[in-house]
Amino acid sequence: MPNWASGQASANILKVGIKQELGLDADVVEMGTLIAFAGLDSGSVDVHPEVWLPNLDNLVERYVKEAHTVALSPVSVPAWQGICANRAASDKVGIKDISDLSDVKKTAALDTNGDGKGELWIGAETWSSTAIERVRANSYGYAKTLDLLEMPEDVGMAAVDAAEAVDRPIVFACYAPNAVFKLHDIVRLTEPAYDASKWKIVLPSEDPAWLSKSNAPVGWDAASYRIAYASSLKERHPDVVRFLEHVDFTPDEAIDMSYALQVERRAPLDYAQQWVKEHGERVKGWAKQ
Repeated sequence: MPNWASGQASANILKVGIKQELGLDADVVEMGTLIAFAGLDSGSVDVHPEVWLPNLDNLVERYVKEAHTVALSPVSVPAWQGICANRAASDKVGIKDISDLSDVKKTAALDTNGDGKGELWIGAETWSSTAIERVRANSYGYAKTLDLLEMPEDVGMAAVDAAEAVDRPIVFACYAPNAVFKLHDIVRLTEPAYDASKWKIVLPSEDPAWLSKSNAPVGWDAASYRIAYASSLKERHPDVVRFLEHVDFTPDEAIDMSYALQVERRAPLDYAQQWVKEHGERVKGWAKQ
């Protein structure tokens, strides 16, 4: 399972649901996406609960479309990604558009370590989106006016909580569904619409010179995520595949998962056991299709 909250909650819901309806035990192990895809390819990993697109288009192209060793559920959860600001940054400092991040007079207000230069959390080190946000920062130009921070999501969100507590401006990479929009009054910065002709992404796993070979001075394309599973599972456990392909989490449910684990500090397995108990008929339906 991934290291973000909704991914951990949904992985455990799948574990509990499969045990309850199909009588099969499953281990839940945290790992990075590249390792997970390698495991799906070899068959040592059976399921990845949240494969984000277009972030992982390159891995989907390699393993799903070319090698046919990995399959995706037909059910997707709509999502989006971008850069967000709290009201203090938006209304008091005037950071409303992505171009404002190249204005040193405005980004100085985001300084938290006293060096006169603001900071921007762009994601966790293991996320594919983090590398893409670094590309976008270079392409737009605000990599020169802001220090780009990579750290675990709980640390990044704790910084947002702390800024909100004292009405201090903060800008950060954001995605939805996510509990931060349930907790705080957060606004998404405007930016040029996605343009495929201007979006060239080379990931670190593909080329050591990935950053210099990439360019993306536009917003993200529409996003979504799906469950991925090893294609070999179709022969080993067709019942599990039928189950996975009917899991239909909604964006609101993903926000609730994120809130429960990030804010309420619920243990993923405990949360999953209660979720499956409260959605018994629905989980049963996933298995009976």
